[in-house]
Amino acid sequence: MDDTKTQLQTLAGKLNLDRLERHVFLCVGDNCCTSAAGLAAWEALKQGIKEAGLTTCYRTKVGCLRICCEGPTAVVYPEGTWYHGLDAERMPRFVQEHLVNDQPVNEWMFAQKKL
Repeated sequence: MDDTKTQLQTLAGKLNLDRLERHVFLCVGDNCCTSAAGLAAWEALKQGIKEAGLTTCYRTKVGCLRICCEGPTAVVYPEGTWYHGLDAERMPRFVQEHLVNDQPVNEWMFAQKKL
């Protein structure tokens, strides 16, 4: 058990989990958008975060966020801001306004619940 915990702590250190301020979950599942649209949005999110130098923002692609329409769907934590239609074309604006400038894009939001 100690070896597993040590291994996990090492991985957490490499990922700088102790410095994270935000986490974006992006649904790329086939129920809310096509696979192609989901993967294009994912690539745009990765690129946008990298280009903006957002080292305290983590991103995870998921298969389903249980909002199976108007996707790709995303949720940003800890503020709990939910977005619809966050495709590759919208991603640069989302990254700049929400992740860089801390200003949610209200026209694409459909729910918010801070944790």
